[in-house]
Amino acid sequence: MLKFLDHLEEWLIAFLMSAATLITFVAVVHRYSAGTDLLYPLVGDINFSWAQELTIYLFVWMAKFGAAYGVRTGIHVGVDVVINQLNNRNRGRFIIFGLLAGALFTAVVGTLGSKFVWDIAHTDQTSVDLEIPIWIVYLAVPCGSYLMSFRFLQVTWGFIRTGELPKHDHAHVEGIEDLDDDILTMSDNLHPHDKTQGGDKK
Repeated sequence: MLKFLDHLEEWLIAFLMSAATLITFVAVVHRYSAGTDLLYPLVGDINFSWAQELTIYLFVWMAKFGAAYGVRTGIHVGVDVVINQLNNRNRGRFIIFGLLAGALFTAVVGTLGSKFVWDIAHTDQTSVDLEIPIWIVYLAVPCGSYLMSFRFLQVTWGFIRTGELPKHDHAHVEGIEDLDDDILTMSDNLHPHDKTQGGDKK
């Protein structure tokens, strides 16, 4: 189960981003096609007025799951100048306190969001263009917040066990192995070349 959860955000974000991009692309193509005399008879009757609304909702869901992904991978910005000056014991206490505070806060937001979704689900409110029950849209708040709270607790447990926090390497690309530092060198500090292909170039 944890192996599935370890990649849940990536899969959801990839799906939502792909769907939003595809819908936007099709809507733009449709808009320009409908403006031509040649293609209007074919696409003029197709209604894409809902595309913008759906794209906005997809990005809202993406943002909520992206926040949970940020906690798990250490992307979120934190002010730790003072904390890093403390000794290891006190530093660890402040870090654990901060992580647990984040877990509590997001759990509270998730609970309040759940109550709001429950209340609005018992109404007849629908979205403007898609005309879907509006509670489905707001469901992003409890789902994303509870997942974020779980990630805070997961990071806290990992820190207690290992003393390490997740750190995001902006230079690393997922799925691409790091090159051996000995493979590429720069003889002139400008142009890298393969040491295995004939040595230094003059």
